[in-house]
Amino acid sequence: MLQEGSGPAPPGGHQGLALGGLRDPGGQPSPSPALSLPQGVPVLFMRSDGGLTPMGAFSGSRAILSGPAGGVVGYAVTTYRREGGQPVIGFDMGGTSTDVSRYAGEYEHVFEATTAGISIQAPQLDINTVAAGGGSQLFFRSGLFVVGPESAGAHPGPTCYRKGGPLTVTDANLCLGRLLPEYFPCIFGPDEDQPLSRDATLQAFRDLSADISASLGPGSALSLEEVAMGFIRVANEAMCRPIRALTQARGHDTSRHVLACFGGAGGQHACAIARTLGMSKVFIHKYSGILSAYGLALADVVHEAQEPSALVYAPESYARLEERISALEQECIRALEAQGFARAQISTEAFLHLRYERTDCALMCSAKDHPATPSSCRSGNFEASFAARYSREFGFTIPGRAILVDDIRVRGTATTGLGQEEPVAAAKAAAHMEKVTRCYFEGGYQDTCVYLLEHLSWGHSIPGPSILIDQNSTILVEPGCTAVVTRLGDICITVGSGVVRPVGPRLDPIQLSIFSHRFMSIAEQMGRILQRTAISTNIKERLDFSCALFGPEGGLVSNAPHIPVHLGAMQETVQFQIRNLGANLREGDVILSNHPRAGGSHLPDLTVITPVFWPGEPRPVFFVASRGHHADIGGITPGSMPPHSHSLQEEGAVFISFKLVKDGVFQEEEVTKALMAPGQIPGSSGTRNLHDNLSDLRAQVAANQKGIHLVNELIGHYGLEVVQAYMAHIQANAEVAVQEMLRDFARRQGEPGRPLLVEAEDFMDDGSPIRLKVAVDPEEGKATFDFTGSGHEVHGNCNAPRAITLSALIYCLRCMVGRDIPLNQGCLAPVRAIIPKGSILDPSLDAAVVGGNVLTSQRVVDVIFRAFGACAASQGCMNNITFGNELVSYYETVAGGAGAGPGWHGRSGVHTHMTNTRITDPEILEKRYPVILKSFELAQGTGGAGQFRGGSGVRRELLFRQQMVLSVLTERRAFRPYGLQGGESGAPGLNLLTRRDGRTLNLGGKTSVTVFPGDIFRLQTPGGGGFGPPTEPAPAEEGQGVPPRGRPFAERGSVCDYRLAQETA
Repeated sequence: MLQEGSGPAPPGGHQGLALGGLRDPGGQPSPSPALSLPQGVPVLFMRSDGGLTPMGAFSGSRAILSGPAGGVVGYAVTTYRREGGQPVIGFDMGGTSTDVSRYAGEYEHVFEATTAGISIQAPQLDINTVAAGGGSQLFFRSGLFVVGPESAGAHPGPTCYRKGGPLTVTDANLCLGRLLPEYFPCIFGPDEDQPLSRDATLQAFRDLSADISASLGPGSALSLEEVAMGFIRVANEAMCRPIRALTQARGHDTSRHVLACFGGAGGQHACAIARTLGMSKVFIHKYSGILSAYGLALADVVHEAQEPSALVYAPESYARLEERISALEQECIRALEAQGFARAQISTEAFLHLRYERTDCALMCSAKDHPATPSSCRSGNFEASFAARYSREFGFTIPGRAILVDDIRVRGTATTGLGQEEPVAAAKAAAHMEKVTRCYFEGGYQDTCVYLLEHLSWGHSIPGPSILIDQNSTILVEPGCTAVVTRLGDICITVGSGVVRPVGPRLDPIQLSIFSHRFMSIAEQMGRILQRTAISTNIKERLDFSCALFGPEGGLVSNAPHIPVHLGAMQETVQFQIRNLGANLREGDVILSNHPRAGGSHLPDLTVITPVFWPGEPRPVFFVASRGHHADIGGITPGSMPPHSHSLQEEGAVFISFKLVKDGVFQEEEVTKALMAPGQIPGSSGTRNLHDNLSDLRAQVAANQKGIHLVNELIGHYGLEVVQAYMAHIQANAEVAVQEMLRDFARRQGEPGRPLLVEAEDFMDDGSPIRLKVAVDPEEGKATFDFTGSGHEVHGNCNAPRAITLSALIYCLRCMVGRDIPLNQGCLAPVRAIIPKGSILDPSLDAAVVGGNVLTSQRVVDVIFRAFGACAASQGCMNNITFGNELVSYYETVAGGAGAGPGWHGRSGVHTHMTNTRITDPEILEKRYPVILKSFELAQGTGGAGQFRGGSGVRRELLFRQQMVLSVLTERRAFRPYGLQGGESGAPGLNLLTRRDGRTLNLGGKTSVTVFPGDIFRLQTPGGGGFGPPTEPAPAEEGQGVPPRGRPFAERGSVCDYRLAQETA
């Protein structure tokens, strides 16, 4: 987005948006040598970081979020200053999506973000986009009210646009009387000459209401207004989730913020959003409908200079840091002076990109609020700034740990002197009311006064319900709220409590959708707290953890999209503790468990479980749990992932029902003793990283405490009976979705009225079969998954605990449903699983299992998908690589190829199915460990051929610089990932070691070997299988995913990036 103009800004409101020639401090135009139009008009472009830049310095990669950034600048300069410095949440609701952001005196930037699947490393304002806008489509699916992510777009647009479009949020507002067609221009219909059609919207809602009422059964009919209101409430809750993530999950109190509302559709939802979040004030600028554009005129011109650094932040480095900061400051000043700014208009701010040694989480820190001390840099006390921000972000600091400087950055800012607004005239009479209309709110229709903003003056007070209209937006002042016109013509709304709609335990499909969001939000916020407070690379950077909420009987209620292999297994763990401890579970207790018989996946995955009590209830009313992969818990090899273990004891410390916290006291001495216990076994060791173990366990306890707080908050609002009732309703809803999928599958594949039987088989590399027969009842929508005939328990460690098979099953069912449904115990309710005891899928208590979690789980997924014909096999392996010695220990999983399916090519170089962890950045890997990453690339052509091609695996080469022990734990080195429907199999993986004397050895799939300086490990991961005969090539480009339904809007921002980092590829 650009802005242009010349000379003084003309009077008359937003026409002052035109940015003229730059001005000196005295207000006179000053010349600018920036690249100009032929008429001599300078042109400045907005960047994603909230600053302006001349055309000659413009870069598209730095302007991807320029429009939303203008909105952030707009409310930062207006709302924040006019509300006395109270923190502000920006709420920008447009046609396809809603942007939310936060401002508390300084812009919050991110320095790496993903947009449309592309990672961009450039400063951007932290703007989070959720797919809920005025054009978001409305659906009723499996008993749930669903809003988006599909959008109607501008064409055909909502139903009311008269072009045959679907029902959207805009239609819901129109149906409820909150939008008035007579105040819209006649630009709709095929010839773009007609008004909005309320009749078309009402008829579409009548049809949808009839379908919903038929689905709910007798006595549960909903009026079209109740249906429309329900979709509005669900949309509001969807927009509240990222706001909670920006505030509560980062340690801020949401209720202490002002909601700055702008965008064409935002004014219709602002009061409801603020009330839901506990905010008492909404601020709507007089140009709210075009605030993003207005923000461009208020933005400063910015020039940034940055360079990498490898210094330790310590007194001996201060001189060098000062020298480089000064040099970058001069670079910024010269660049801005060259654009015509006087030195007095220019200010600079220095930043250091700091992180603790042996961590990957760097923070860009300014010393603005931390002046220099005798023991700091002259530019400011960056150490104090870093410690304060680290404590706020993560809840702790690491005293005594060295602080490293990754980058030095200076931001030069030149103020344009624009942004002064003239006061509006004071009110001399009562506000002029245009008309009275009827609007639907909670409780029914109410008379609602309509006002035009152009007729309102400073001091007018408008009680709700009322509608305020200008040329660019419609503002709804809800009952119990009061709008006041400020001195500058803005609208400030005081939000009252409004009518509290009673919610009972009986199923309400609207409330069901809202509870679905609330339950999921609890698990998501637990995950954010765990990542914030953990210290290890595995949890903090690789995100190898999961958090979940469970009912009083241990059934899964909600699981954030973390690690798929944890999904069903955590439920088994909680249910085991209920059976094992019973009445011995008391308030103030926290349980630690990892044993396979107790629902564990493998020993490094430590599960921390906390019961949730409620006054007057003798038993826990809920449970919260967090499972994290600890880098080392002892055993026969560093990293606790031995490729050649034969018993559970060789794999590390074991916990069954260990009270980590007893009566509110963390049992550090006892847990330390248990973590060191494996050292008593010959050839084994206790944990090699006790400090990180204890820190991460405390972080898991803290995450659970956050979950308890949120559960109690929910119960306090609705009551225990209602919350537990909706827990059961949510689980039943997931059951219905799976039943519908099973019925549909039986109809497509079987004969009418007869049960459908399908089966599949695949093999582990040692020849152990994984066999499955699935019997589907098309009438009941139920199925039996029978793994009888699978191989015996093996002498190695590829045995998978029963909980792992259930995790694979719930994951596959969730995938095959094909749409967003609650992920909980209900997914398994219509399914009966037969898993023979003593088999590789339900081994004895002392069997080694570390490979079952990371390898066999993948084969189970492949077999289930093969039985259903869902897609070809993916790489079927996590490619576990561990190396270390007495000084260092490193563990990683490596991506491969995904299987193709009916309508899509397999993705290349991704993690698939049961894992989704990140890999360490090359720079961090080489700096922290004695290895050199020689290559890391796609192994082109390793995917299976087919009408839809399988994804390619990767090649990765590591050169060792010290003597270490290398361990590989891999599969699909013998049996190739299968193709389907005539598609060819993917290439198998390969593990090679080239000694420094030139000899090359095939290591096989599972081994440990000593490596020496100069040795090179070459890993090639398997490709995915193809789908369909290769003789029928598909026209789509390789890498294309499943064709989107409708027009889904891609969410973005730090909250979305965080979630995507944990979701399966």
